[in-house]
Formats: sequence, structure tokens, C-alpha cells
Amino acid sequence: MVDTDHPIDMKPIAFVRELGFLDSAMIVAGSMIGSGIFIVSADIARVVGSAGWLILVWVVTGLLTVGAALSYGELAAMMPHAGGQYVYLRKAYSPLWGFLYGWTLFLVIQTGTIAAVAVGFAKYVGVLVPAVSPTAYILRPVNLSADYAVSLSGQQLVAILLIVLLTWANARGVRLGKVIQNVFTSAKALSLVGLILVGVLLGRNAAAVDANFTRPWIPQGTLPIQPDFAFVPATSAQAGAMGLLIAFCVAQVGSLFSADAWFNITFIAGEVKNPRRNIPLSLAAGTGLVILLYILTNVGYLFTLPIKDIQHAPDDRVATACLGVAFGQAGETIMAVAIVVSTFGCNNGIVLSGARVYCAMARDRLFFEAVGRLNHRRVPAVGLFLQCVWACLLVLPRTRLRDPAGHPLRDPTTGLEQYGNLYSNLLDYVIFSVLIFYVLTVVGLFVLRHRQPDAPRPYRAIGYPIVPALYILGATVILVVLAIYRTQTTWPGLLIVLTGVPVYFLWKMISPGTPSTPSAEPTG
Repeated sequence: MVDTDHPIDMKPIAFVRELGFLDSAMIVAGSMIGSGIFIVSADIARVVGSAGWLILVWVVTGLLTVGAALSYGELAAMMPHAGGQYVYLRKAYSPLWGFLYGWTLFLVIQTGTIAAVAVGFAKYVGVLVPAVSPTAYILRPVNLSADYAVSLSGQQLVAILLIVLLTWANARGVRLGKVIQNVFTSAKALSLVGLILVGVLLGRNAAAVDANFTRPWIPQGTLPIQPDFAFVPATSAQAGAMGLLIAFCVAQVGSLFSADAWFNITFIAGEVKNPRRNIPLSLAAGTGLVILLYILTNVGYLFTLPIKDIQHAPDDRVATACLGVAFGQAGETIMAVAIVVSTFGCNNGIVLSGARVYCAMARDRLFFEAVGRLNHRRVPAVGLFLQCVWACLLVLPRTRLRDPAGHPLRDPTTGLEQYGNLYSNLLDYVIFSVLIFYVLTVVGLFVLRHRQPDAPRPYRAIGYPIVPALYILGATVILVVLAIYRTQTTWPGLLIVLTGVPVYFLWKMISPGTPSTPSAEPTG
């Protein structure tokens, strides 16, 4: 599967700088656009309850994302080396903090996202090819405990094959990976433009526009937000200003996840031409373009569907419902094709970039030594292989679904037990941890400005110190609200991070000494 010919045992091969500004911007944008934008607006609408607040959720997500990207741009220009955020945290704080990030990235952030996007791809392939079904079992579910099982269905097999295919393609060299990324990112950006035009022009519904924009700031039909602490009262967006603030923060989970992975370009900084210029520019351009498309897409939804129809879209497929207004039954097929293209390109960017972090860790003697070597095509093939194996394994586990009484949930037609996917739990768990690392990295900008005031900074964060400070404040408020109102899916995420502490010290014991090949490579 992976090209590991000509391993390097003596002097390591350096990364080749193959990616220009356009390629880098395509990786930023392509890694962001997956399936979330087509789905999560339903859940956001159920939480905030009105057109105005729905749009504002996406605007705030955009401000947070672009604000963080501008801060990351300065760090990337200072340290244009493979590893990105791992390198920044290591430099700003200590090797332990860099390792905790890299460990969580490998354990669930990168691999869990790869698994989730791959299953999303397979799910929409199933719309086009019904045989690709989550219940078309090759190996029927085997219950491991009261909560978990493992299986292999047609849907899971397609997801695994996608991961293997993209791993093989990216092991052939960064040039092939960038071609795939550029083609598919262009296609899915155009599909979003098409969706916007359909919503605003072809599907425009006067009744929907009137319902959504006559009273755009009055929440309606919202779900209660139940805290996990008994002493904290339940609330909702309709419960006054404080309830609206809490609902707004909770709603950010879906939009932030849909806008995530923009930082992947920093992982492959060692392969970007003129990285001190191109990485900051690509971060700003890529995030700005995607956020603009996301906001306009939601405007298209609101021009086509009343807010209550967005809240109750079947299976949360808001984009499919939007196209259904314009094209009828054919809308489902059109949307399935668009999401297949989108998830394919999204996963390519994530597969391509993640192995560079493990490579940097290995060169610092904090991961398997072989992962730090490049093959003769100048890519970390062993790291790609390990990432592939673990991501494929994350596709296999299933969660045993329960009804409100706590009994196994069964299909009303067949009577067979129904199952979910473990990766969805893992992604919920890690959202809290990802935000922590974002905040730590932006705080690291202040730390390095103080500690290394004379270090070369070809690009300085626009709006410093106000913009990064506002990001830290906004993200911290969201973290606090999630810790109180989404405890079951935040504290496990923190525990996943903390498992890296004993692993770090164990690795230090078995791999003592100074790294033979530091992660901070010459910029070339």
C-alpha cells in the first residue's frame, strides 16, 4: 500500500518544497470543506431558533477562525518547518505540550476525523449505490460490552477503501497529493457556489423569506439545553439573554467543527515554497474564502426553507432539502454527488498533512524512529501507513444505541438492533481538547513575542494584540460553557489528552538522548 522503498538509514532525505501559494490555499480550503456545511445548520437552528442567530453563529465562527489563522500565520512564518502546531507548542512551552498535541492528533483528532469523513463519504455513496449500506453486513456486529460492538458493513468497507486509496496516493509523493487536492477543492467550492445560487435564485421562497426575516432575532422551536450537573438549571435560547448566550456557545460546536482543519497547512510547511510568505497568505485567503461561502450558503438555506423546516430537515440534510425545493427528487442525487466530491477532497488534505506531525515527533525522539524517515519520494510513508491503519480501525467499532428507557434500539421493521459509530463519540470528546490547543497556541504567540522579541518575523499577526486576545476570550467563554453544559463530551476529551502525560515520560525513558534530526529543519 505504501511506498517504503529505499529507506534512509544514514543522512535523512529532506522534504521537497513543491507547494506554491495556490496549492497551499487549496489545502486550507479543501481541508475545511467536508460534509458539515450541508448538515450542521439543522442542529444549530434547533439550538438558536432564528434566522438572525443562525447567520450570526456562522459569522462569529468565521471571525474566530480567521482571527486564529492570522495568529498562526505569524508562528508559521517564524517556524516554517514540518509539524506546525506541534512545533509551536513545543517552542512556546515545552516538549511535553508539543507531545500532548501530537499524541491527541494521532489518537483521535486527525485519525478520528479521517474515519468520520470517510464514513460520511461512504454514506452518500450509499445514496447513489444502495448496496453500500450500514446494515449490509460482511461481518455482522459482535457485541463487546453493553455499549460497544464491532462490525464490517458495505458502508464501512467503502470508508476503509477510501482511506487506503488516499494513503497510497499521498505516499507516491506530494505532487500527486496536491493535484488531487486542487481538483477536488475547486469542484466542491463550485458546488457551494451552485448551492448558493440555487437557494437565492431558483429555490427562493417568498413565504420562507417572510417567515425568516420578519422577526429574525426571535428564537422559536428551540430545544432545551440540559446540563450534566444537577445543580445547574436547564436553559434554552428562549430563556432570556443568559440562555441565548449559552445556546449561542453550544451552537458553535457544529459550526467550528465544519470550519476546522484549516491549520493542516502548517503541518506541511516543510514542503511549501517561500513558506514565510505563502503560509500566512494561504491561511488568510483559504479561511476567508470558505467562511464567506459558508455564510452565503446559510443565506441560501434561509431564502428557500422556513426556519422550522431547517430545524426538522430529514436526517439533518438541510442542503438536500434546499435542492429538493428547486429540483424535486433529483435534488437528493445532486446533493449526494456534491458531498461525495466534497468529502473525498477533504479527506485527501487531512491524510496528506497529518503524517508530517508524527514525522516531526519521531525526529525529536517522541515517536517511532521509522516514522521520522522519508521514502525516496520524500514523504513520510511509514507515518502515512500508521495513520491509515489506526484510522481504518476507528471505522470498525460501533456504539450500541439505546431507546429512552435504556433498552437496545431496534429497527421497527426488522427488529434488529441498531448501531452507531464510535468515531462520532471520539470527535465529540475531542472538540473541547482541540479548542484548548487552539487557545494555548494563540497564547503562545504572546509568550514568544515576550521571550523572543528580536526573532525574525517576516509576517506579524494583523491586529495584534487585540485580535488574538479577542480570540482567546471568545474561545475560552465557549470552553467554559461546554464544560458545564456538555460535560459528558468534554471531560472525556480532556482525559484523552491527559493519557499522553505518562506516555510522554515513558517515551523519554526508552528513547533518551538528543534528537539526531531536529524537527526544526532548515527552511531551504
